[in-house]
Amino acid sequence: MVPDWVTAALLGALAASALLIGAGLVIFKRPSSRVIGLVMGFGAGALISSIAYELVPDSTIGDSWIWAIAFATGALVFFGLDWWVDHRGGANRKDIAGDAGGSGLTIFLGTLLDGIPESVILGLGIAAGNAPNIAFLLAVFVSNLPEGMAGTLNLKAAGRSHRDIILMWLGVVVASAISAVIGFAIVRWIPTLDGAYAQAFAAGALLTMLADAMMPEAFEHGGKKVGLLTVMGFLVAATLSALE
Repeated sequence: MVPDWVTAALLGALAASALLIGAGLVIFKRPSSRVIGLVMGFGAGALISSIAYELVPDSTIGDSWIWAIAFATGALVFFGLDWWVDHRGGANRKDIAGDAGGSGLTIFLGTLLDGIPESVILGLGIAAGNAPNIAFLLAVFVSNLPEGMAGTLNLKAAGRSHRDIILMWLGVVVASAISAVIGFAIVRWIPTLDGAYAQAFAAGALLTMLADAMMPEAFEHGGKKVGLLTVMGFLVAATLSALE
C-alpha cells in the first residue's frame, strides 16, 4: 500500500505536470495568445470555484476570527513575496505575449511561488484522511497549463534553450511534490497547528494570485469570451465538488 505522504507528493507532482505539457505545446506547436488566454480564464474559474466550495467551507470550521486572520495573512504574505519577485524581473512571468525582460531564475521562483499554496492544500487534504479532491486537482492542473505556456514563451524570449526550459519545469514539479509533503506534515507532524487554518492561509494566497496576475492576463489576451470560459470553469469544478 502506498504511504499517504507519497500520495500527497504524487498529487502535487501531477498538478504541476501541466507546466511541462504547456511547455511542450509552445515548443512544438505554439497556440495563439487568444487560445492561451481562454484556457487561462477557464482555469481561473475552476480555481475560484474550488476556493469557494472546497477550501473556505472547511476552513471556517472553528473560530471565525482566527480563520479570517489566517486567510488575510495568506493574502498578505503572497502579495509581499510576489512583489519581491516582480521587482527582480519576474513581473511578466504570466505574460502570454512573451517578454524578454524576465530572467530564468525569477520566472522559476515566481512560478514556484504560485504553485506552493496549491500543492500545500493537496497535502493537507490527504493528511486529513480525505480522498484526493478531484475538483481542486483538475482546477490546479488546468490553471497550470497556460502558466506553463506563458512561462515558456518568456523563457524562450530570454534566450533559454529548450533543454533548460524543460529542466526548469521539472524542478518546479519536484518542488511542488515537496510542498505537498510539507502540507501533509503540517497536519500529521504538528498536531498543535490546525490544518483548517493552514488551508485558509493557502486559500488567501491562491485567491490573491488569481486576482493579481492570472485573470488580468486572461482577459487581456482572450477578450470578452474569457468571461464565459471563466463561468464554465467555475461550473465544471462546482459540479465535480457536488458529486464528490
